[in-house]
Amino acid sequence: MTINSICICGAGTMGAGIAQVAAQSGFHTIVFDVNKQGLENAKTNIQKDLQRLSDKGKITLAEKESIFKNIHFTSDTNECIADVIIEAIVEKPEIKIALFNQLAEVNHSETIFATNTSSLSVSQIAAGVMHPGRVVGMHFFNPAPVMKLVEIVKGEQTLDTVVQIVYELAKQMNKTPVLCKDAPGFIVNRVARPFYIESLRIAEEGSTDIETIDALLQSSGFKMGPFKLMDLIGNDINYAVSCSVYEQMGQPERLKPSYLQEEKVEEGKLGKKSGSGYYNY
Repeated sequence: MTINSICICGAGTMGAGIAQVAAQSGFHTIVFDVNKQGLENAKTNIQKDLQRLSDKGKITLAEKESIFKNIHFTSDTNECIADVIIEAIVEKPEIKIALFNQLAEVNHSETIFATNTSSLSVSQIAAGVMHPGRVVGMHFFNPAPVMKLVEIVKGEQTLDTVVQIVYELAKQMNKTPVLCKDAPGFIVNRVARPFYIESLRIAEEGSTDIETIDALLQSSGFKMGPFKLMDLIGNDINYAVSCSVYEQMGQPERLKPSYLQEEKVEEGKLGKKSGSGYYNY
């Protein structure tokens, strides 16, 4: 199967980033969101990022214009027709399932449905979709235009051919794909939970402050401390992943989500995207 077009559902930071990657890789790209202001924000952010690349000499002015013209923005599901659909919407399986089923009705029989979920079960999502064999995990990392890694997640019913097509697609998008089976947190988020949760535990206990924790871990080799990284990812997203992995793993005490992060989410202090989190922006 030759992939010519990609539709990204969700025009938030992740969706817009994936769309930029797809368009830069030469694919006809559709960005869908029911929120028209979200679409306008995505347009602005993609244009700014492409301009930044042009200013740095990484792409020409002509390439910048060509890439942006390759992206179609829409709030109409009837225009979401593509070889591959990638959803980057809210982390609720029932909403992802409903979207995939809605889009399956307007797409051709070979369309692949990829979920960018960072922790939900790909098998669970696929089980609710009318073509479960065509559902696969394609987990990008934020910011998508910069981060090379993409986890390709095979659900229980995902066809091997679909996995291979999406694996090759990630390489065409200049990414480094890694194959894994459907499991709580996949690879990266499973490994990363103790990094965040133990740091939060230290802060809960009052052993030291978050600035010190971030500074020490960064000085030991991490590119970013856990609290700055949680603010970058979004505390709502990070907390949801922690809760998801905790539940799927049988609620082990070592993975229990922190009340500190729960409070941040309840207060709307989601990090960079809201203007404040563990730090102010």
